[in-house]
Amino acid sequence: MIYLYTFAMLGLVLLTIGGVRFLDMGLKVYVFTKAEEQERIMYKQPAYAPFSVERIQEIEKGEAELTAQEHESLKRWLIEQENWERRNEEINPVTAQRHRNASFNLALILIGMPLYFYHWRVIKKDNEHA
Repeated sequence: MIYLYTFAMLGLVLLTIGGVRFLDMGLKVYVFTKAEEQERIMYKQPAYAPFSVERIQEIEKGEAELTAQEHESLKRWLIEQENWERRNEEINPVTAQRHRNASFNLALILIGMPLYFYHWRVIKKDNEHA
């Protein structure tokens, strides 16, 4: 008997967590649209440098010159970096974090409240018949 109650409870917990996370995803897509904006920008961050650190050190020491290809790569990288920095400045990290928190909290409430009221009603009915 304990086995059944334990796994029923485990199933309820897993369903609840899955439901909350799924609802959280939907809320982030349709309601709290800025919740994942910071992550989107971070994925678009350009690479650190268009060529190796050793090559950069050689150029700084005057031991080597930039080739035409390296010069072009550096130019493209600088443009990408400036675009990324501009987009990143447009994001308010506090607002993004608040949207993430609000989405998760609302998902917990929307899943937890019906579960609580349903089970409370069942408990009350059992107590009335006892």
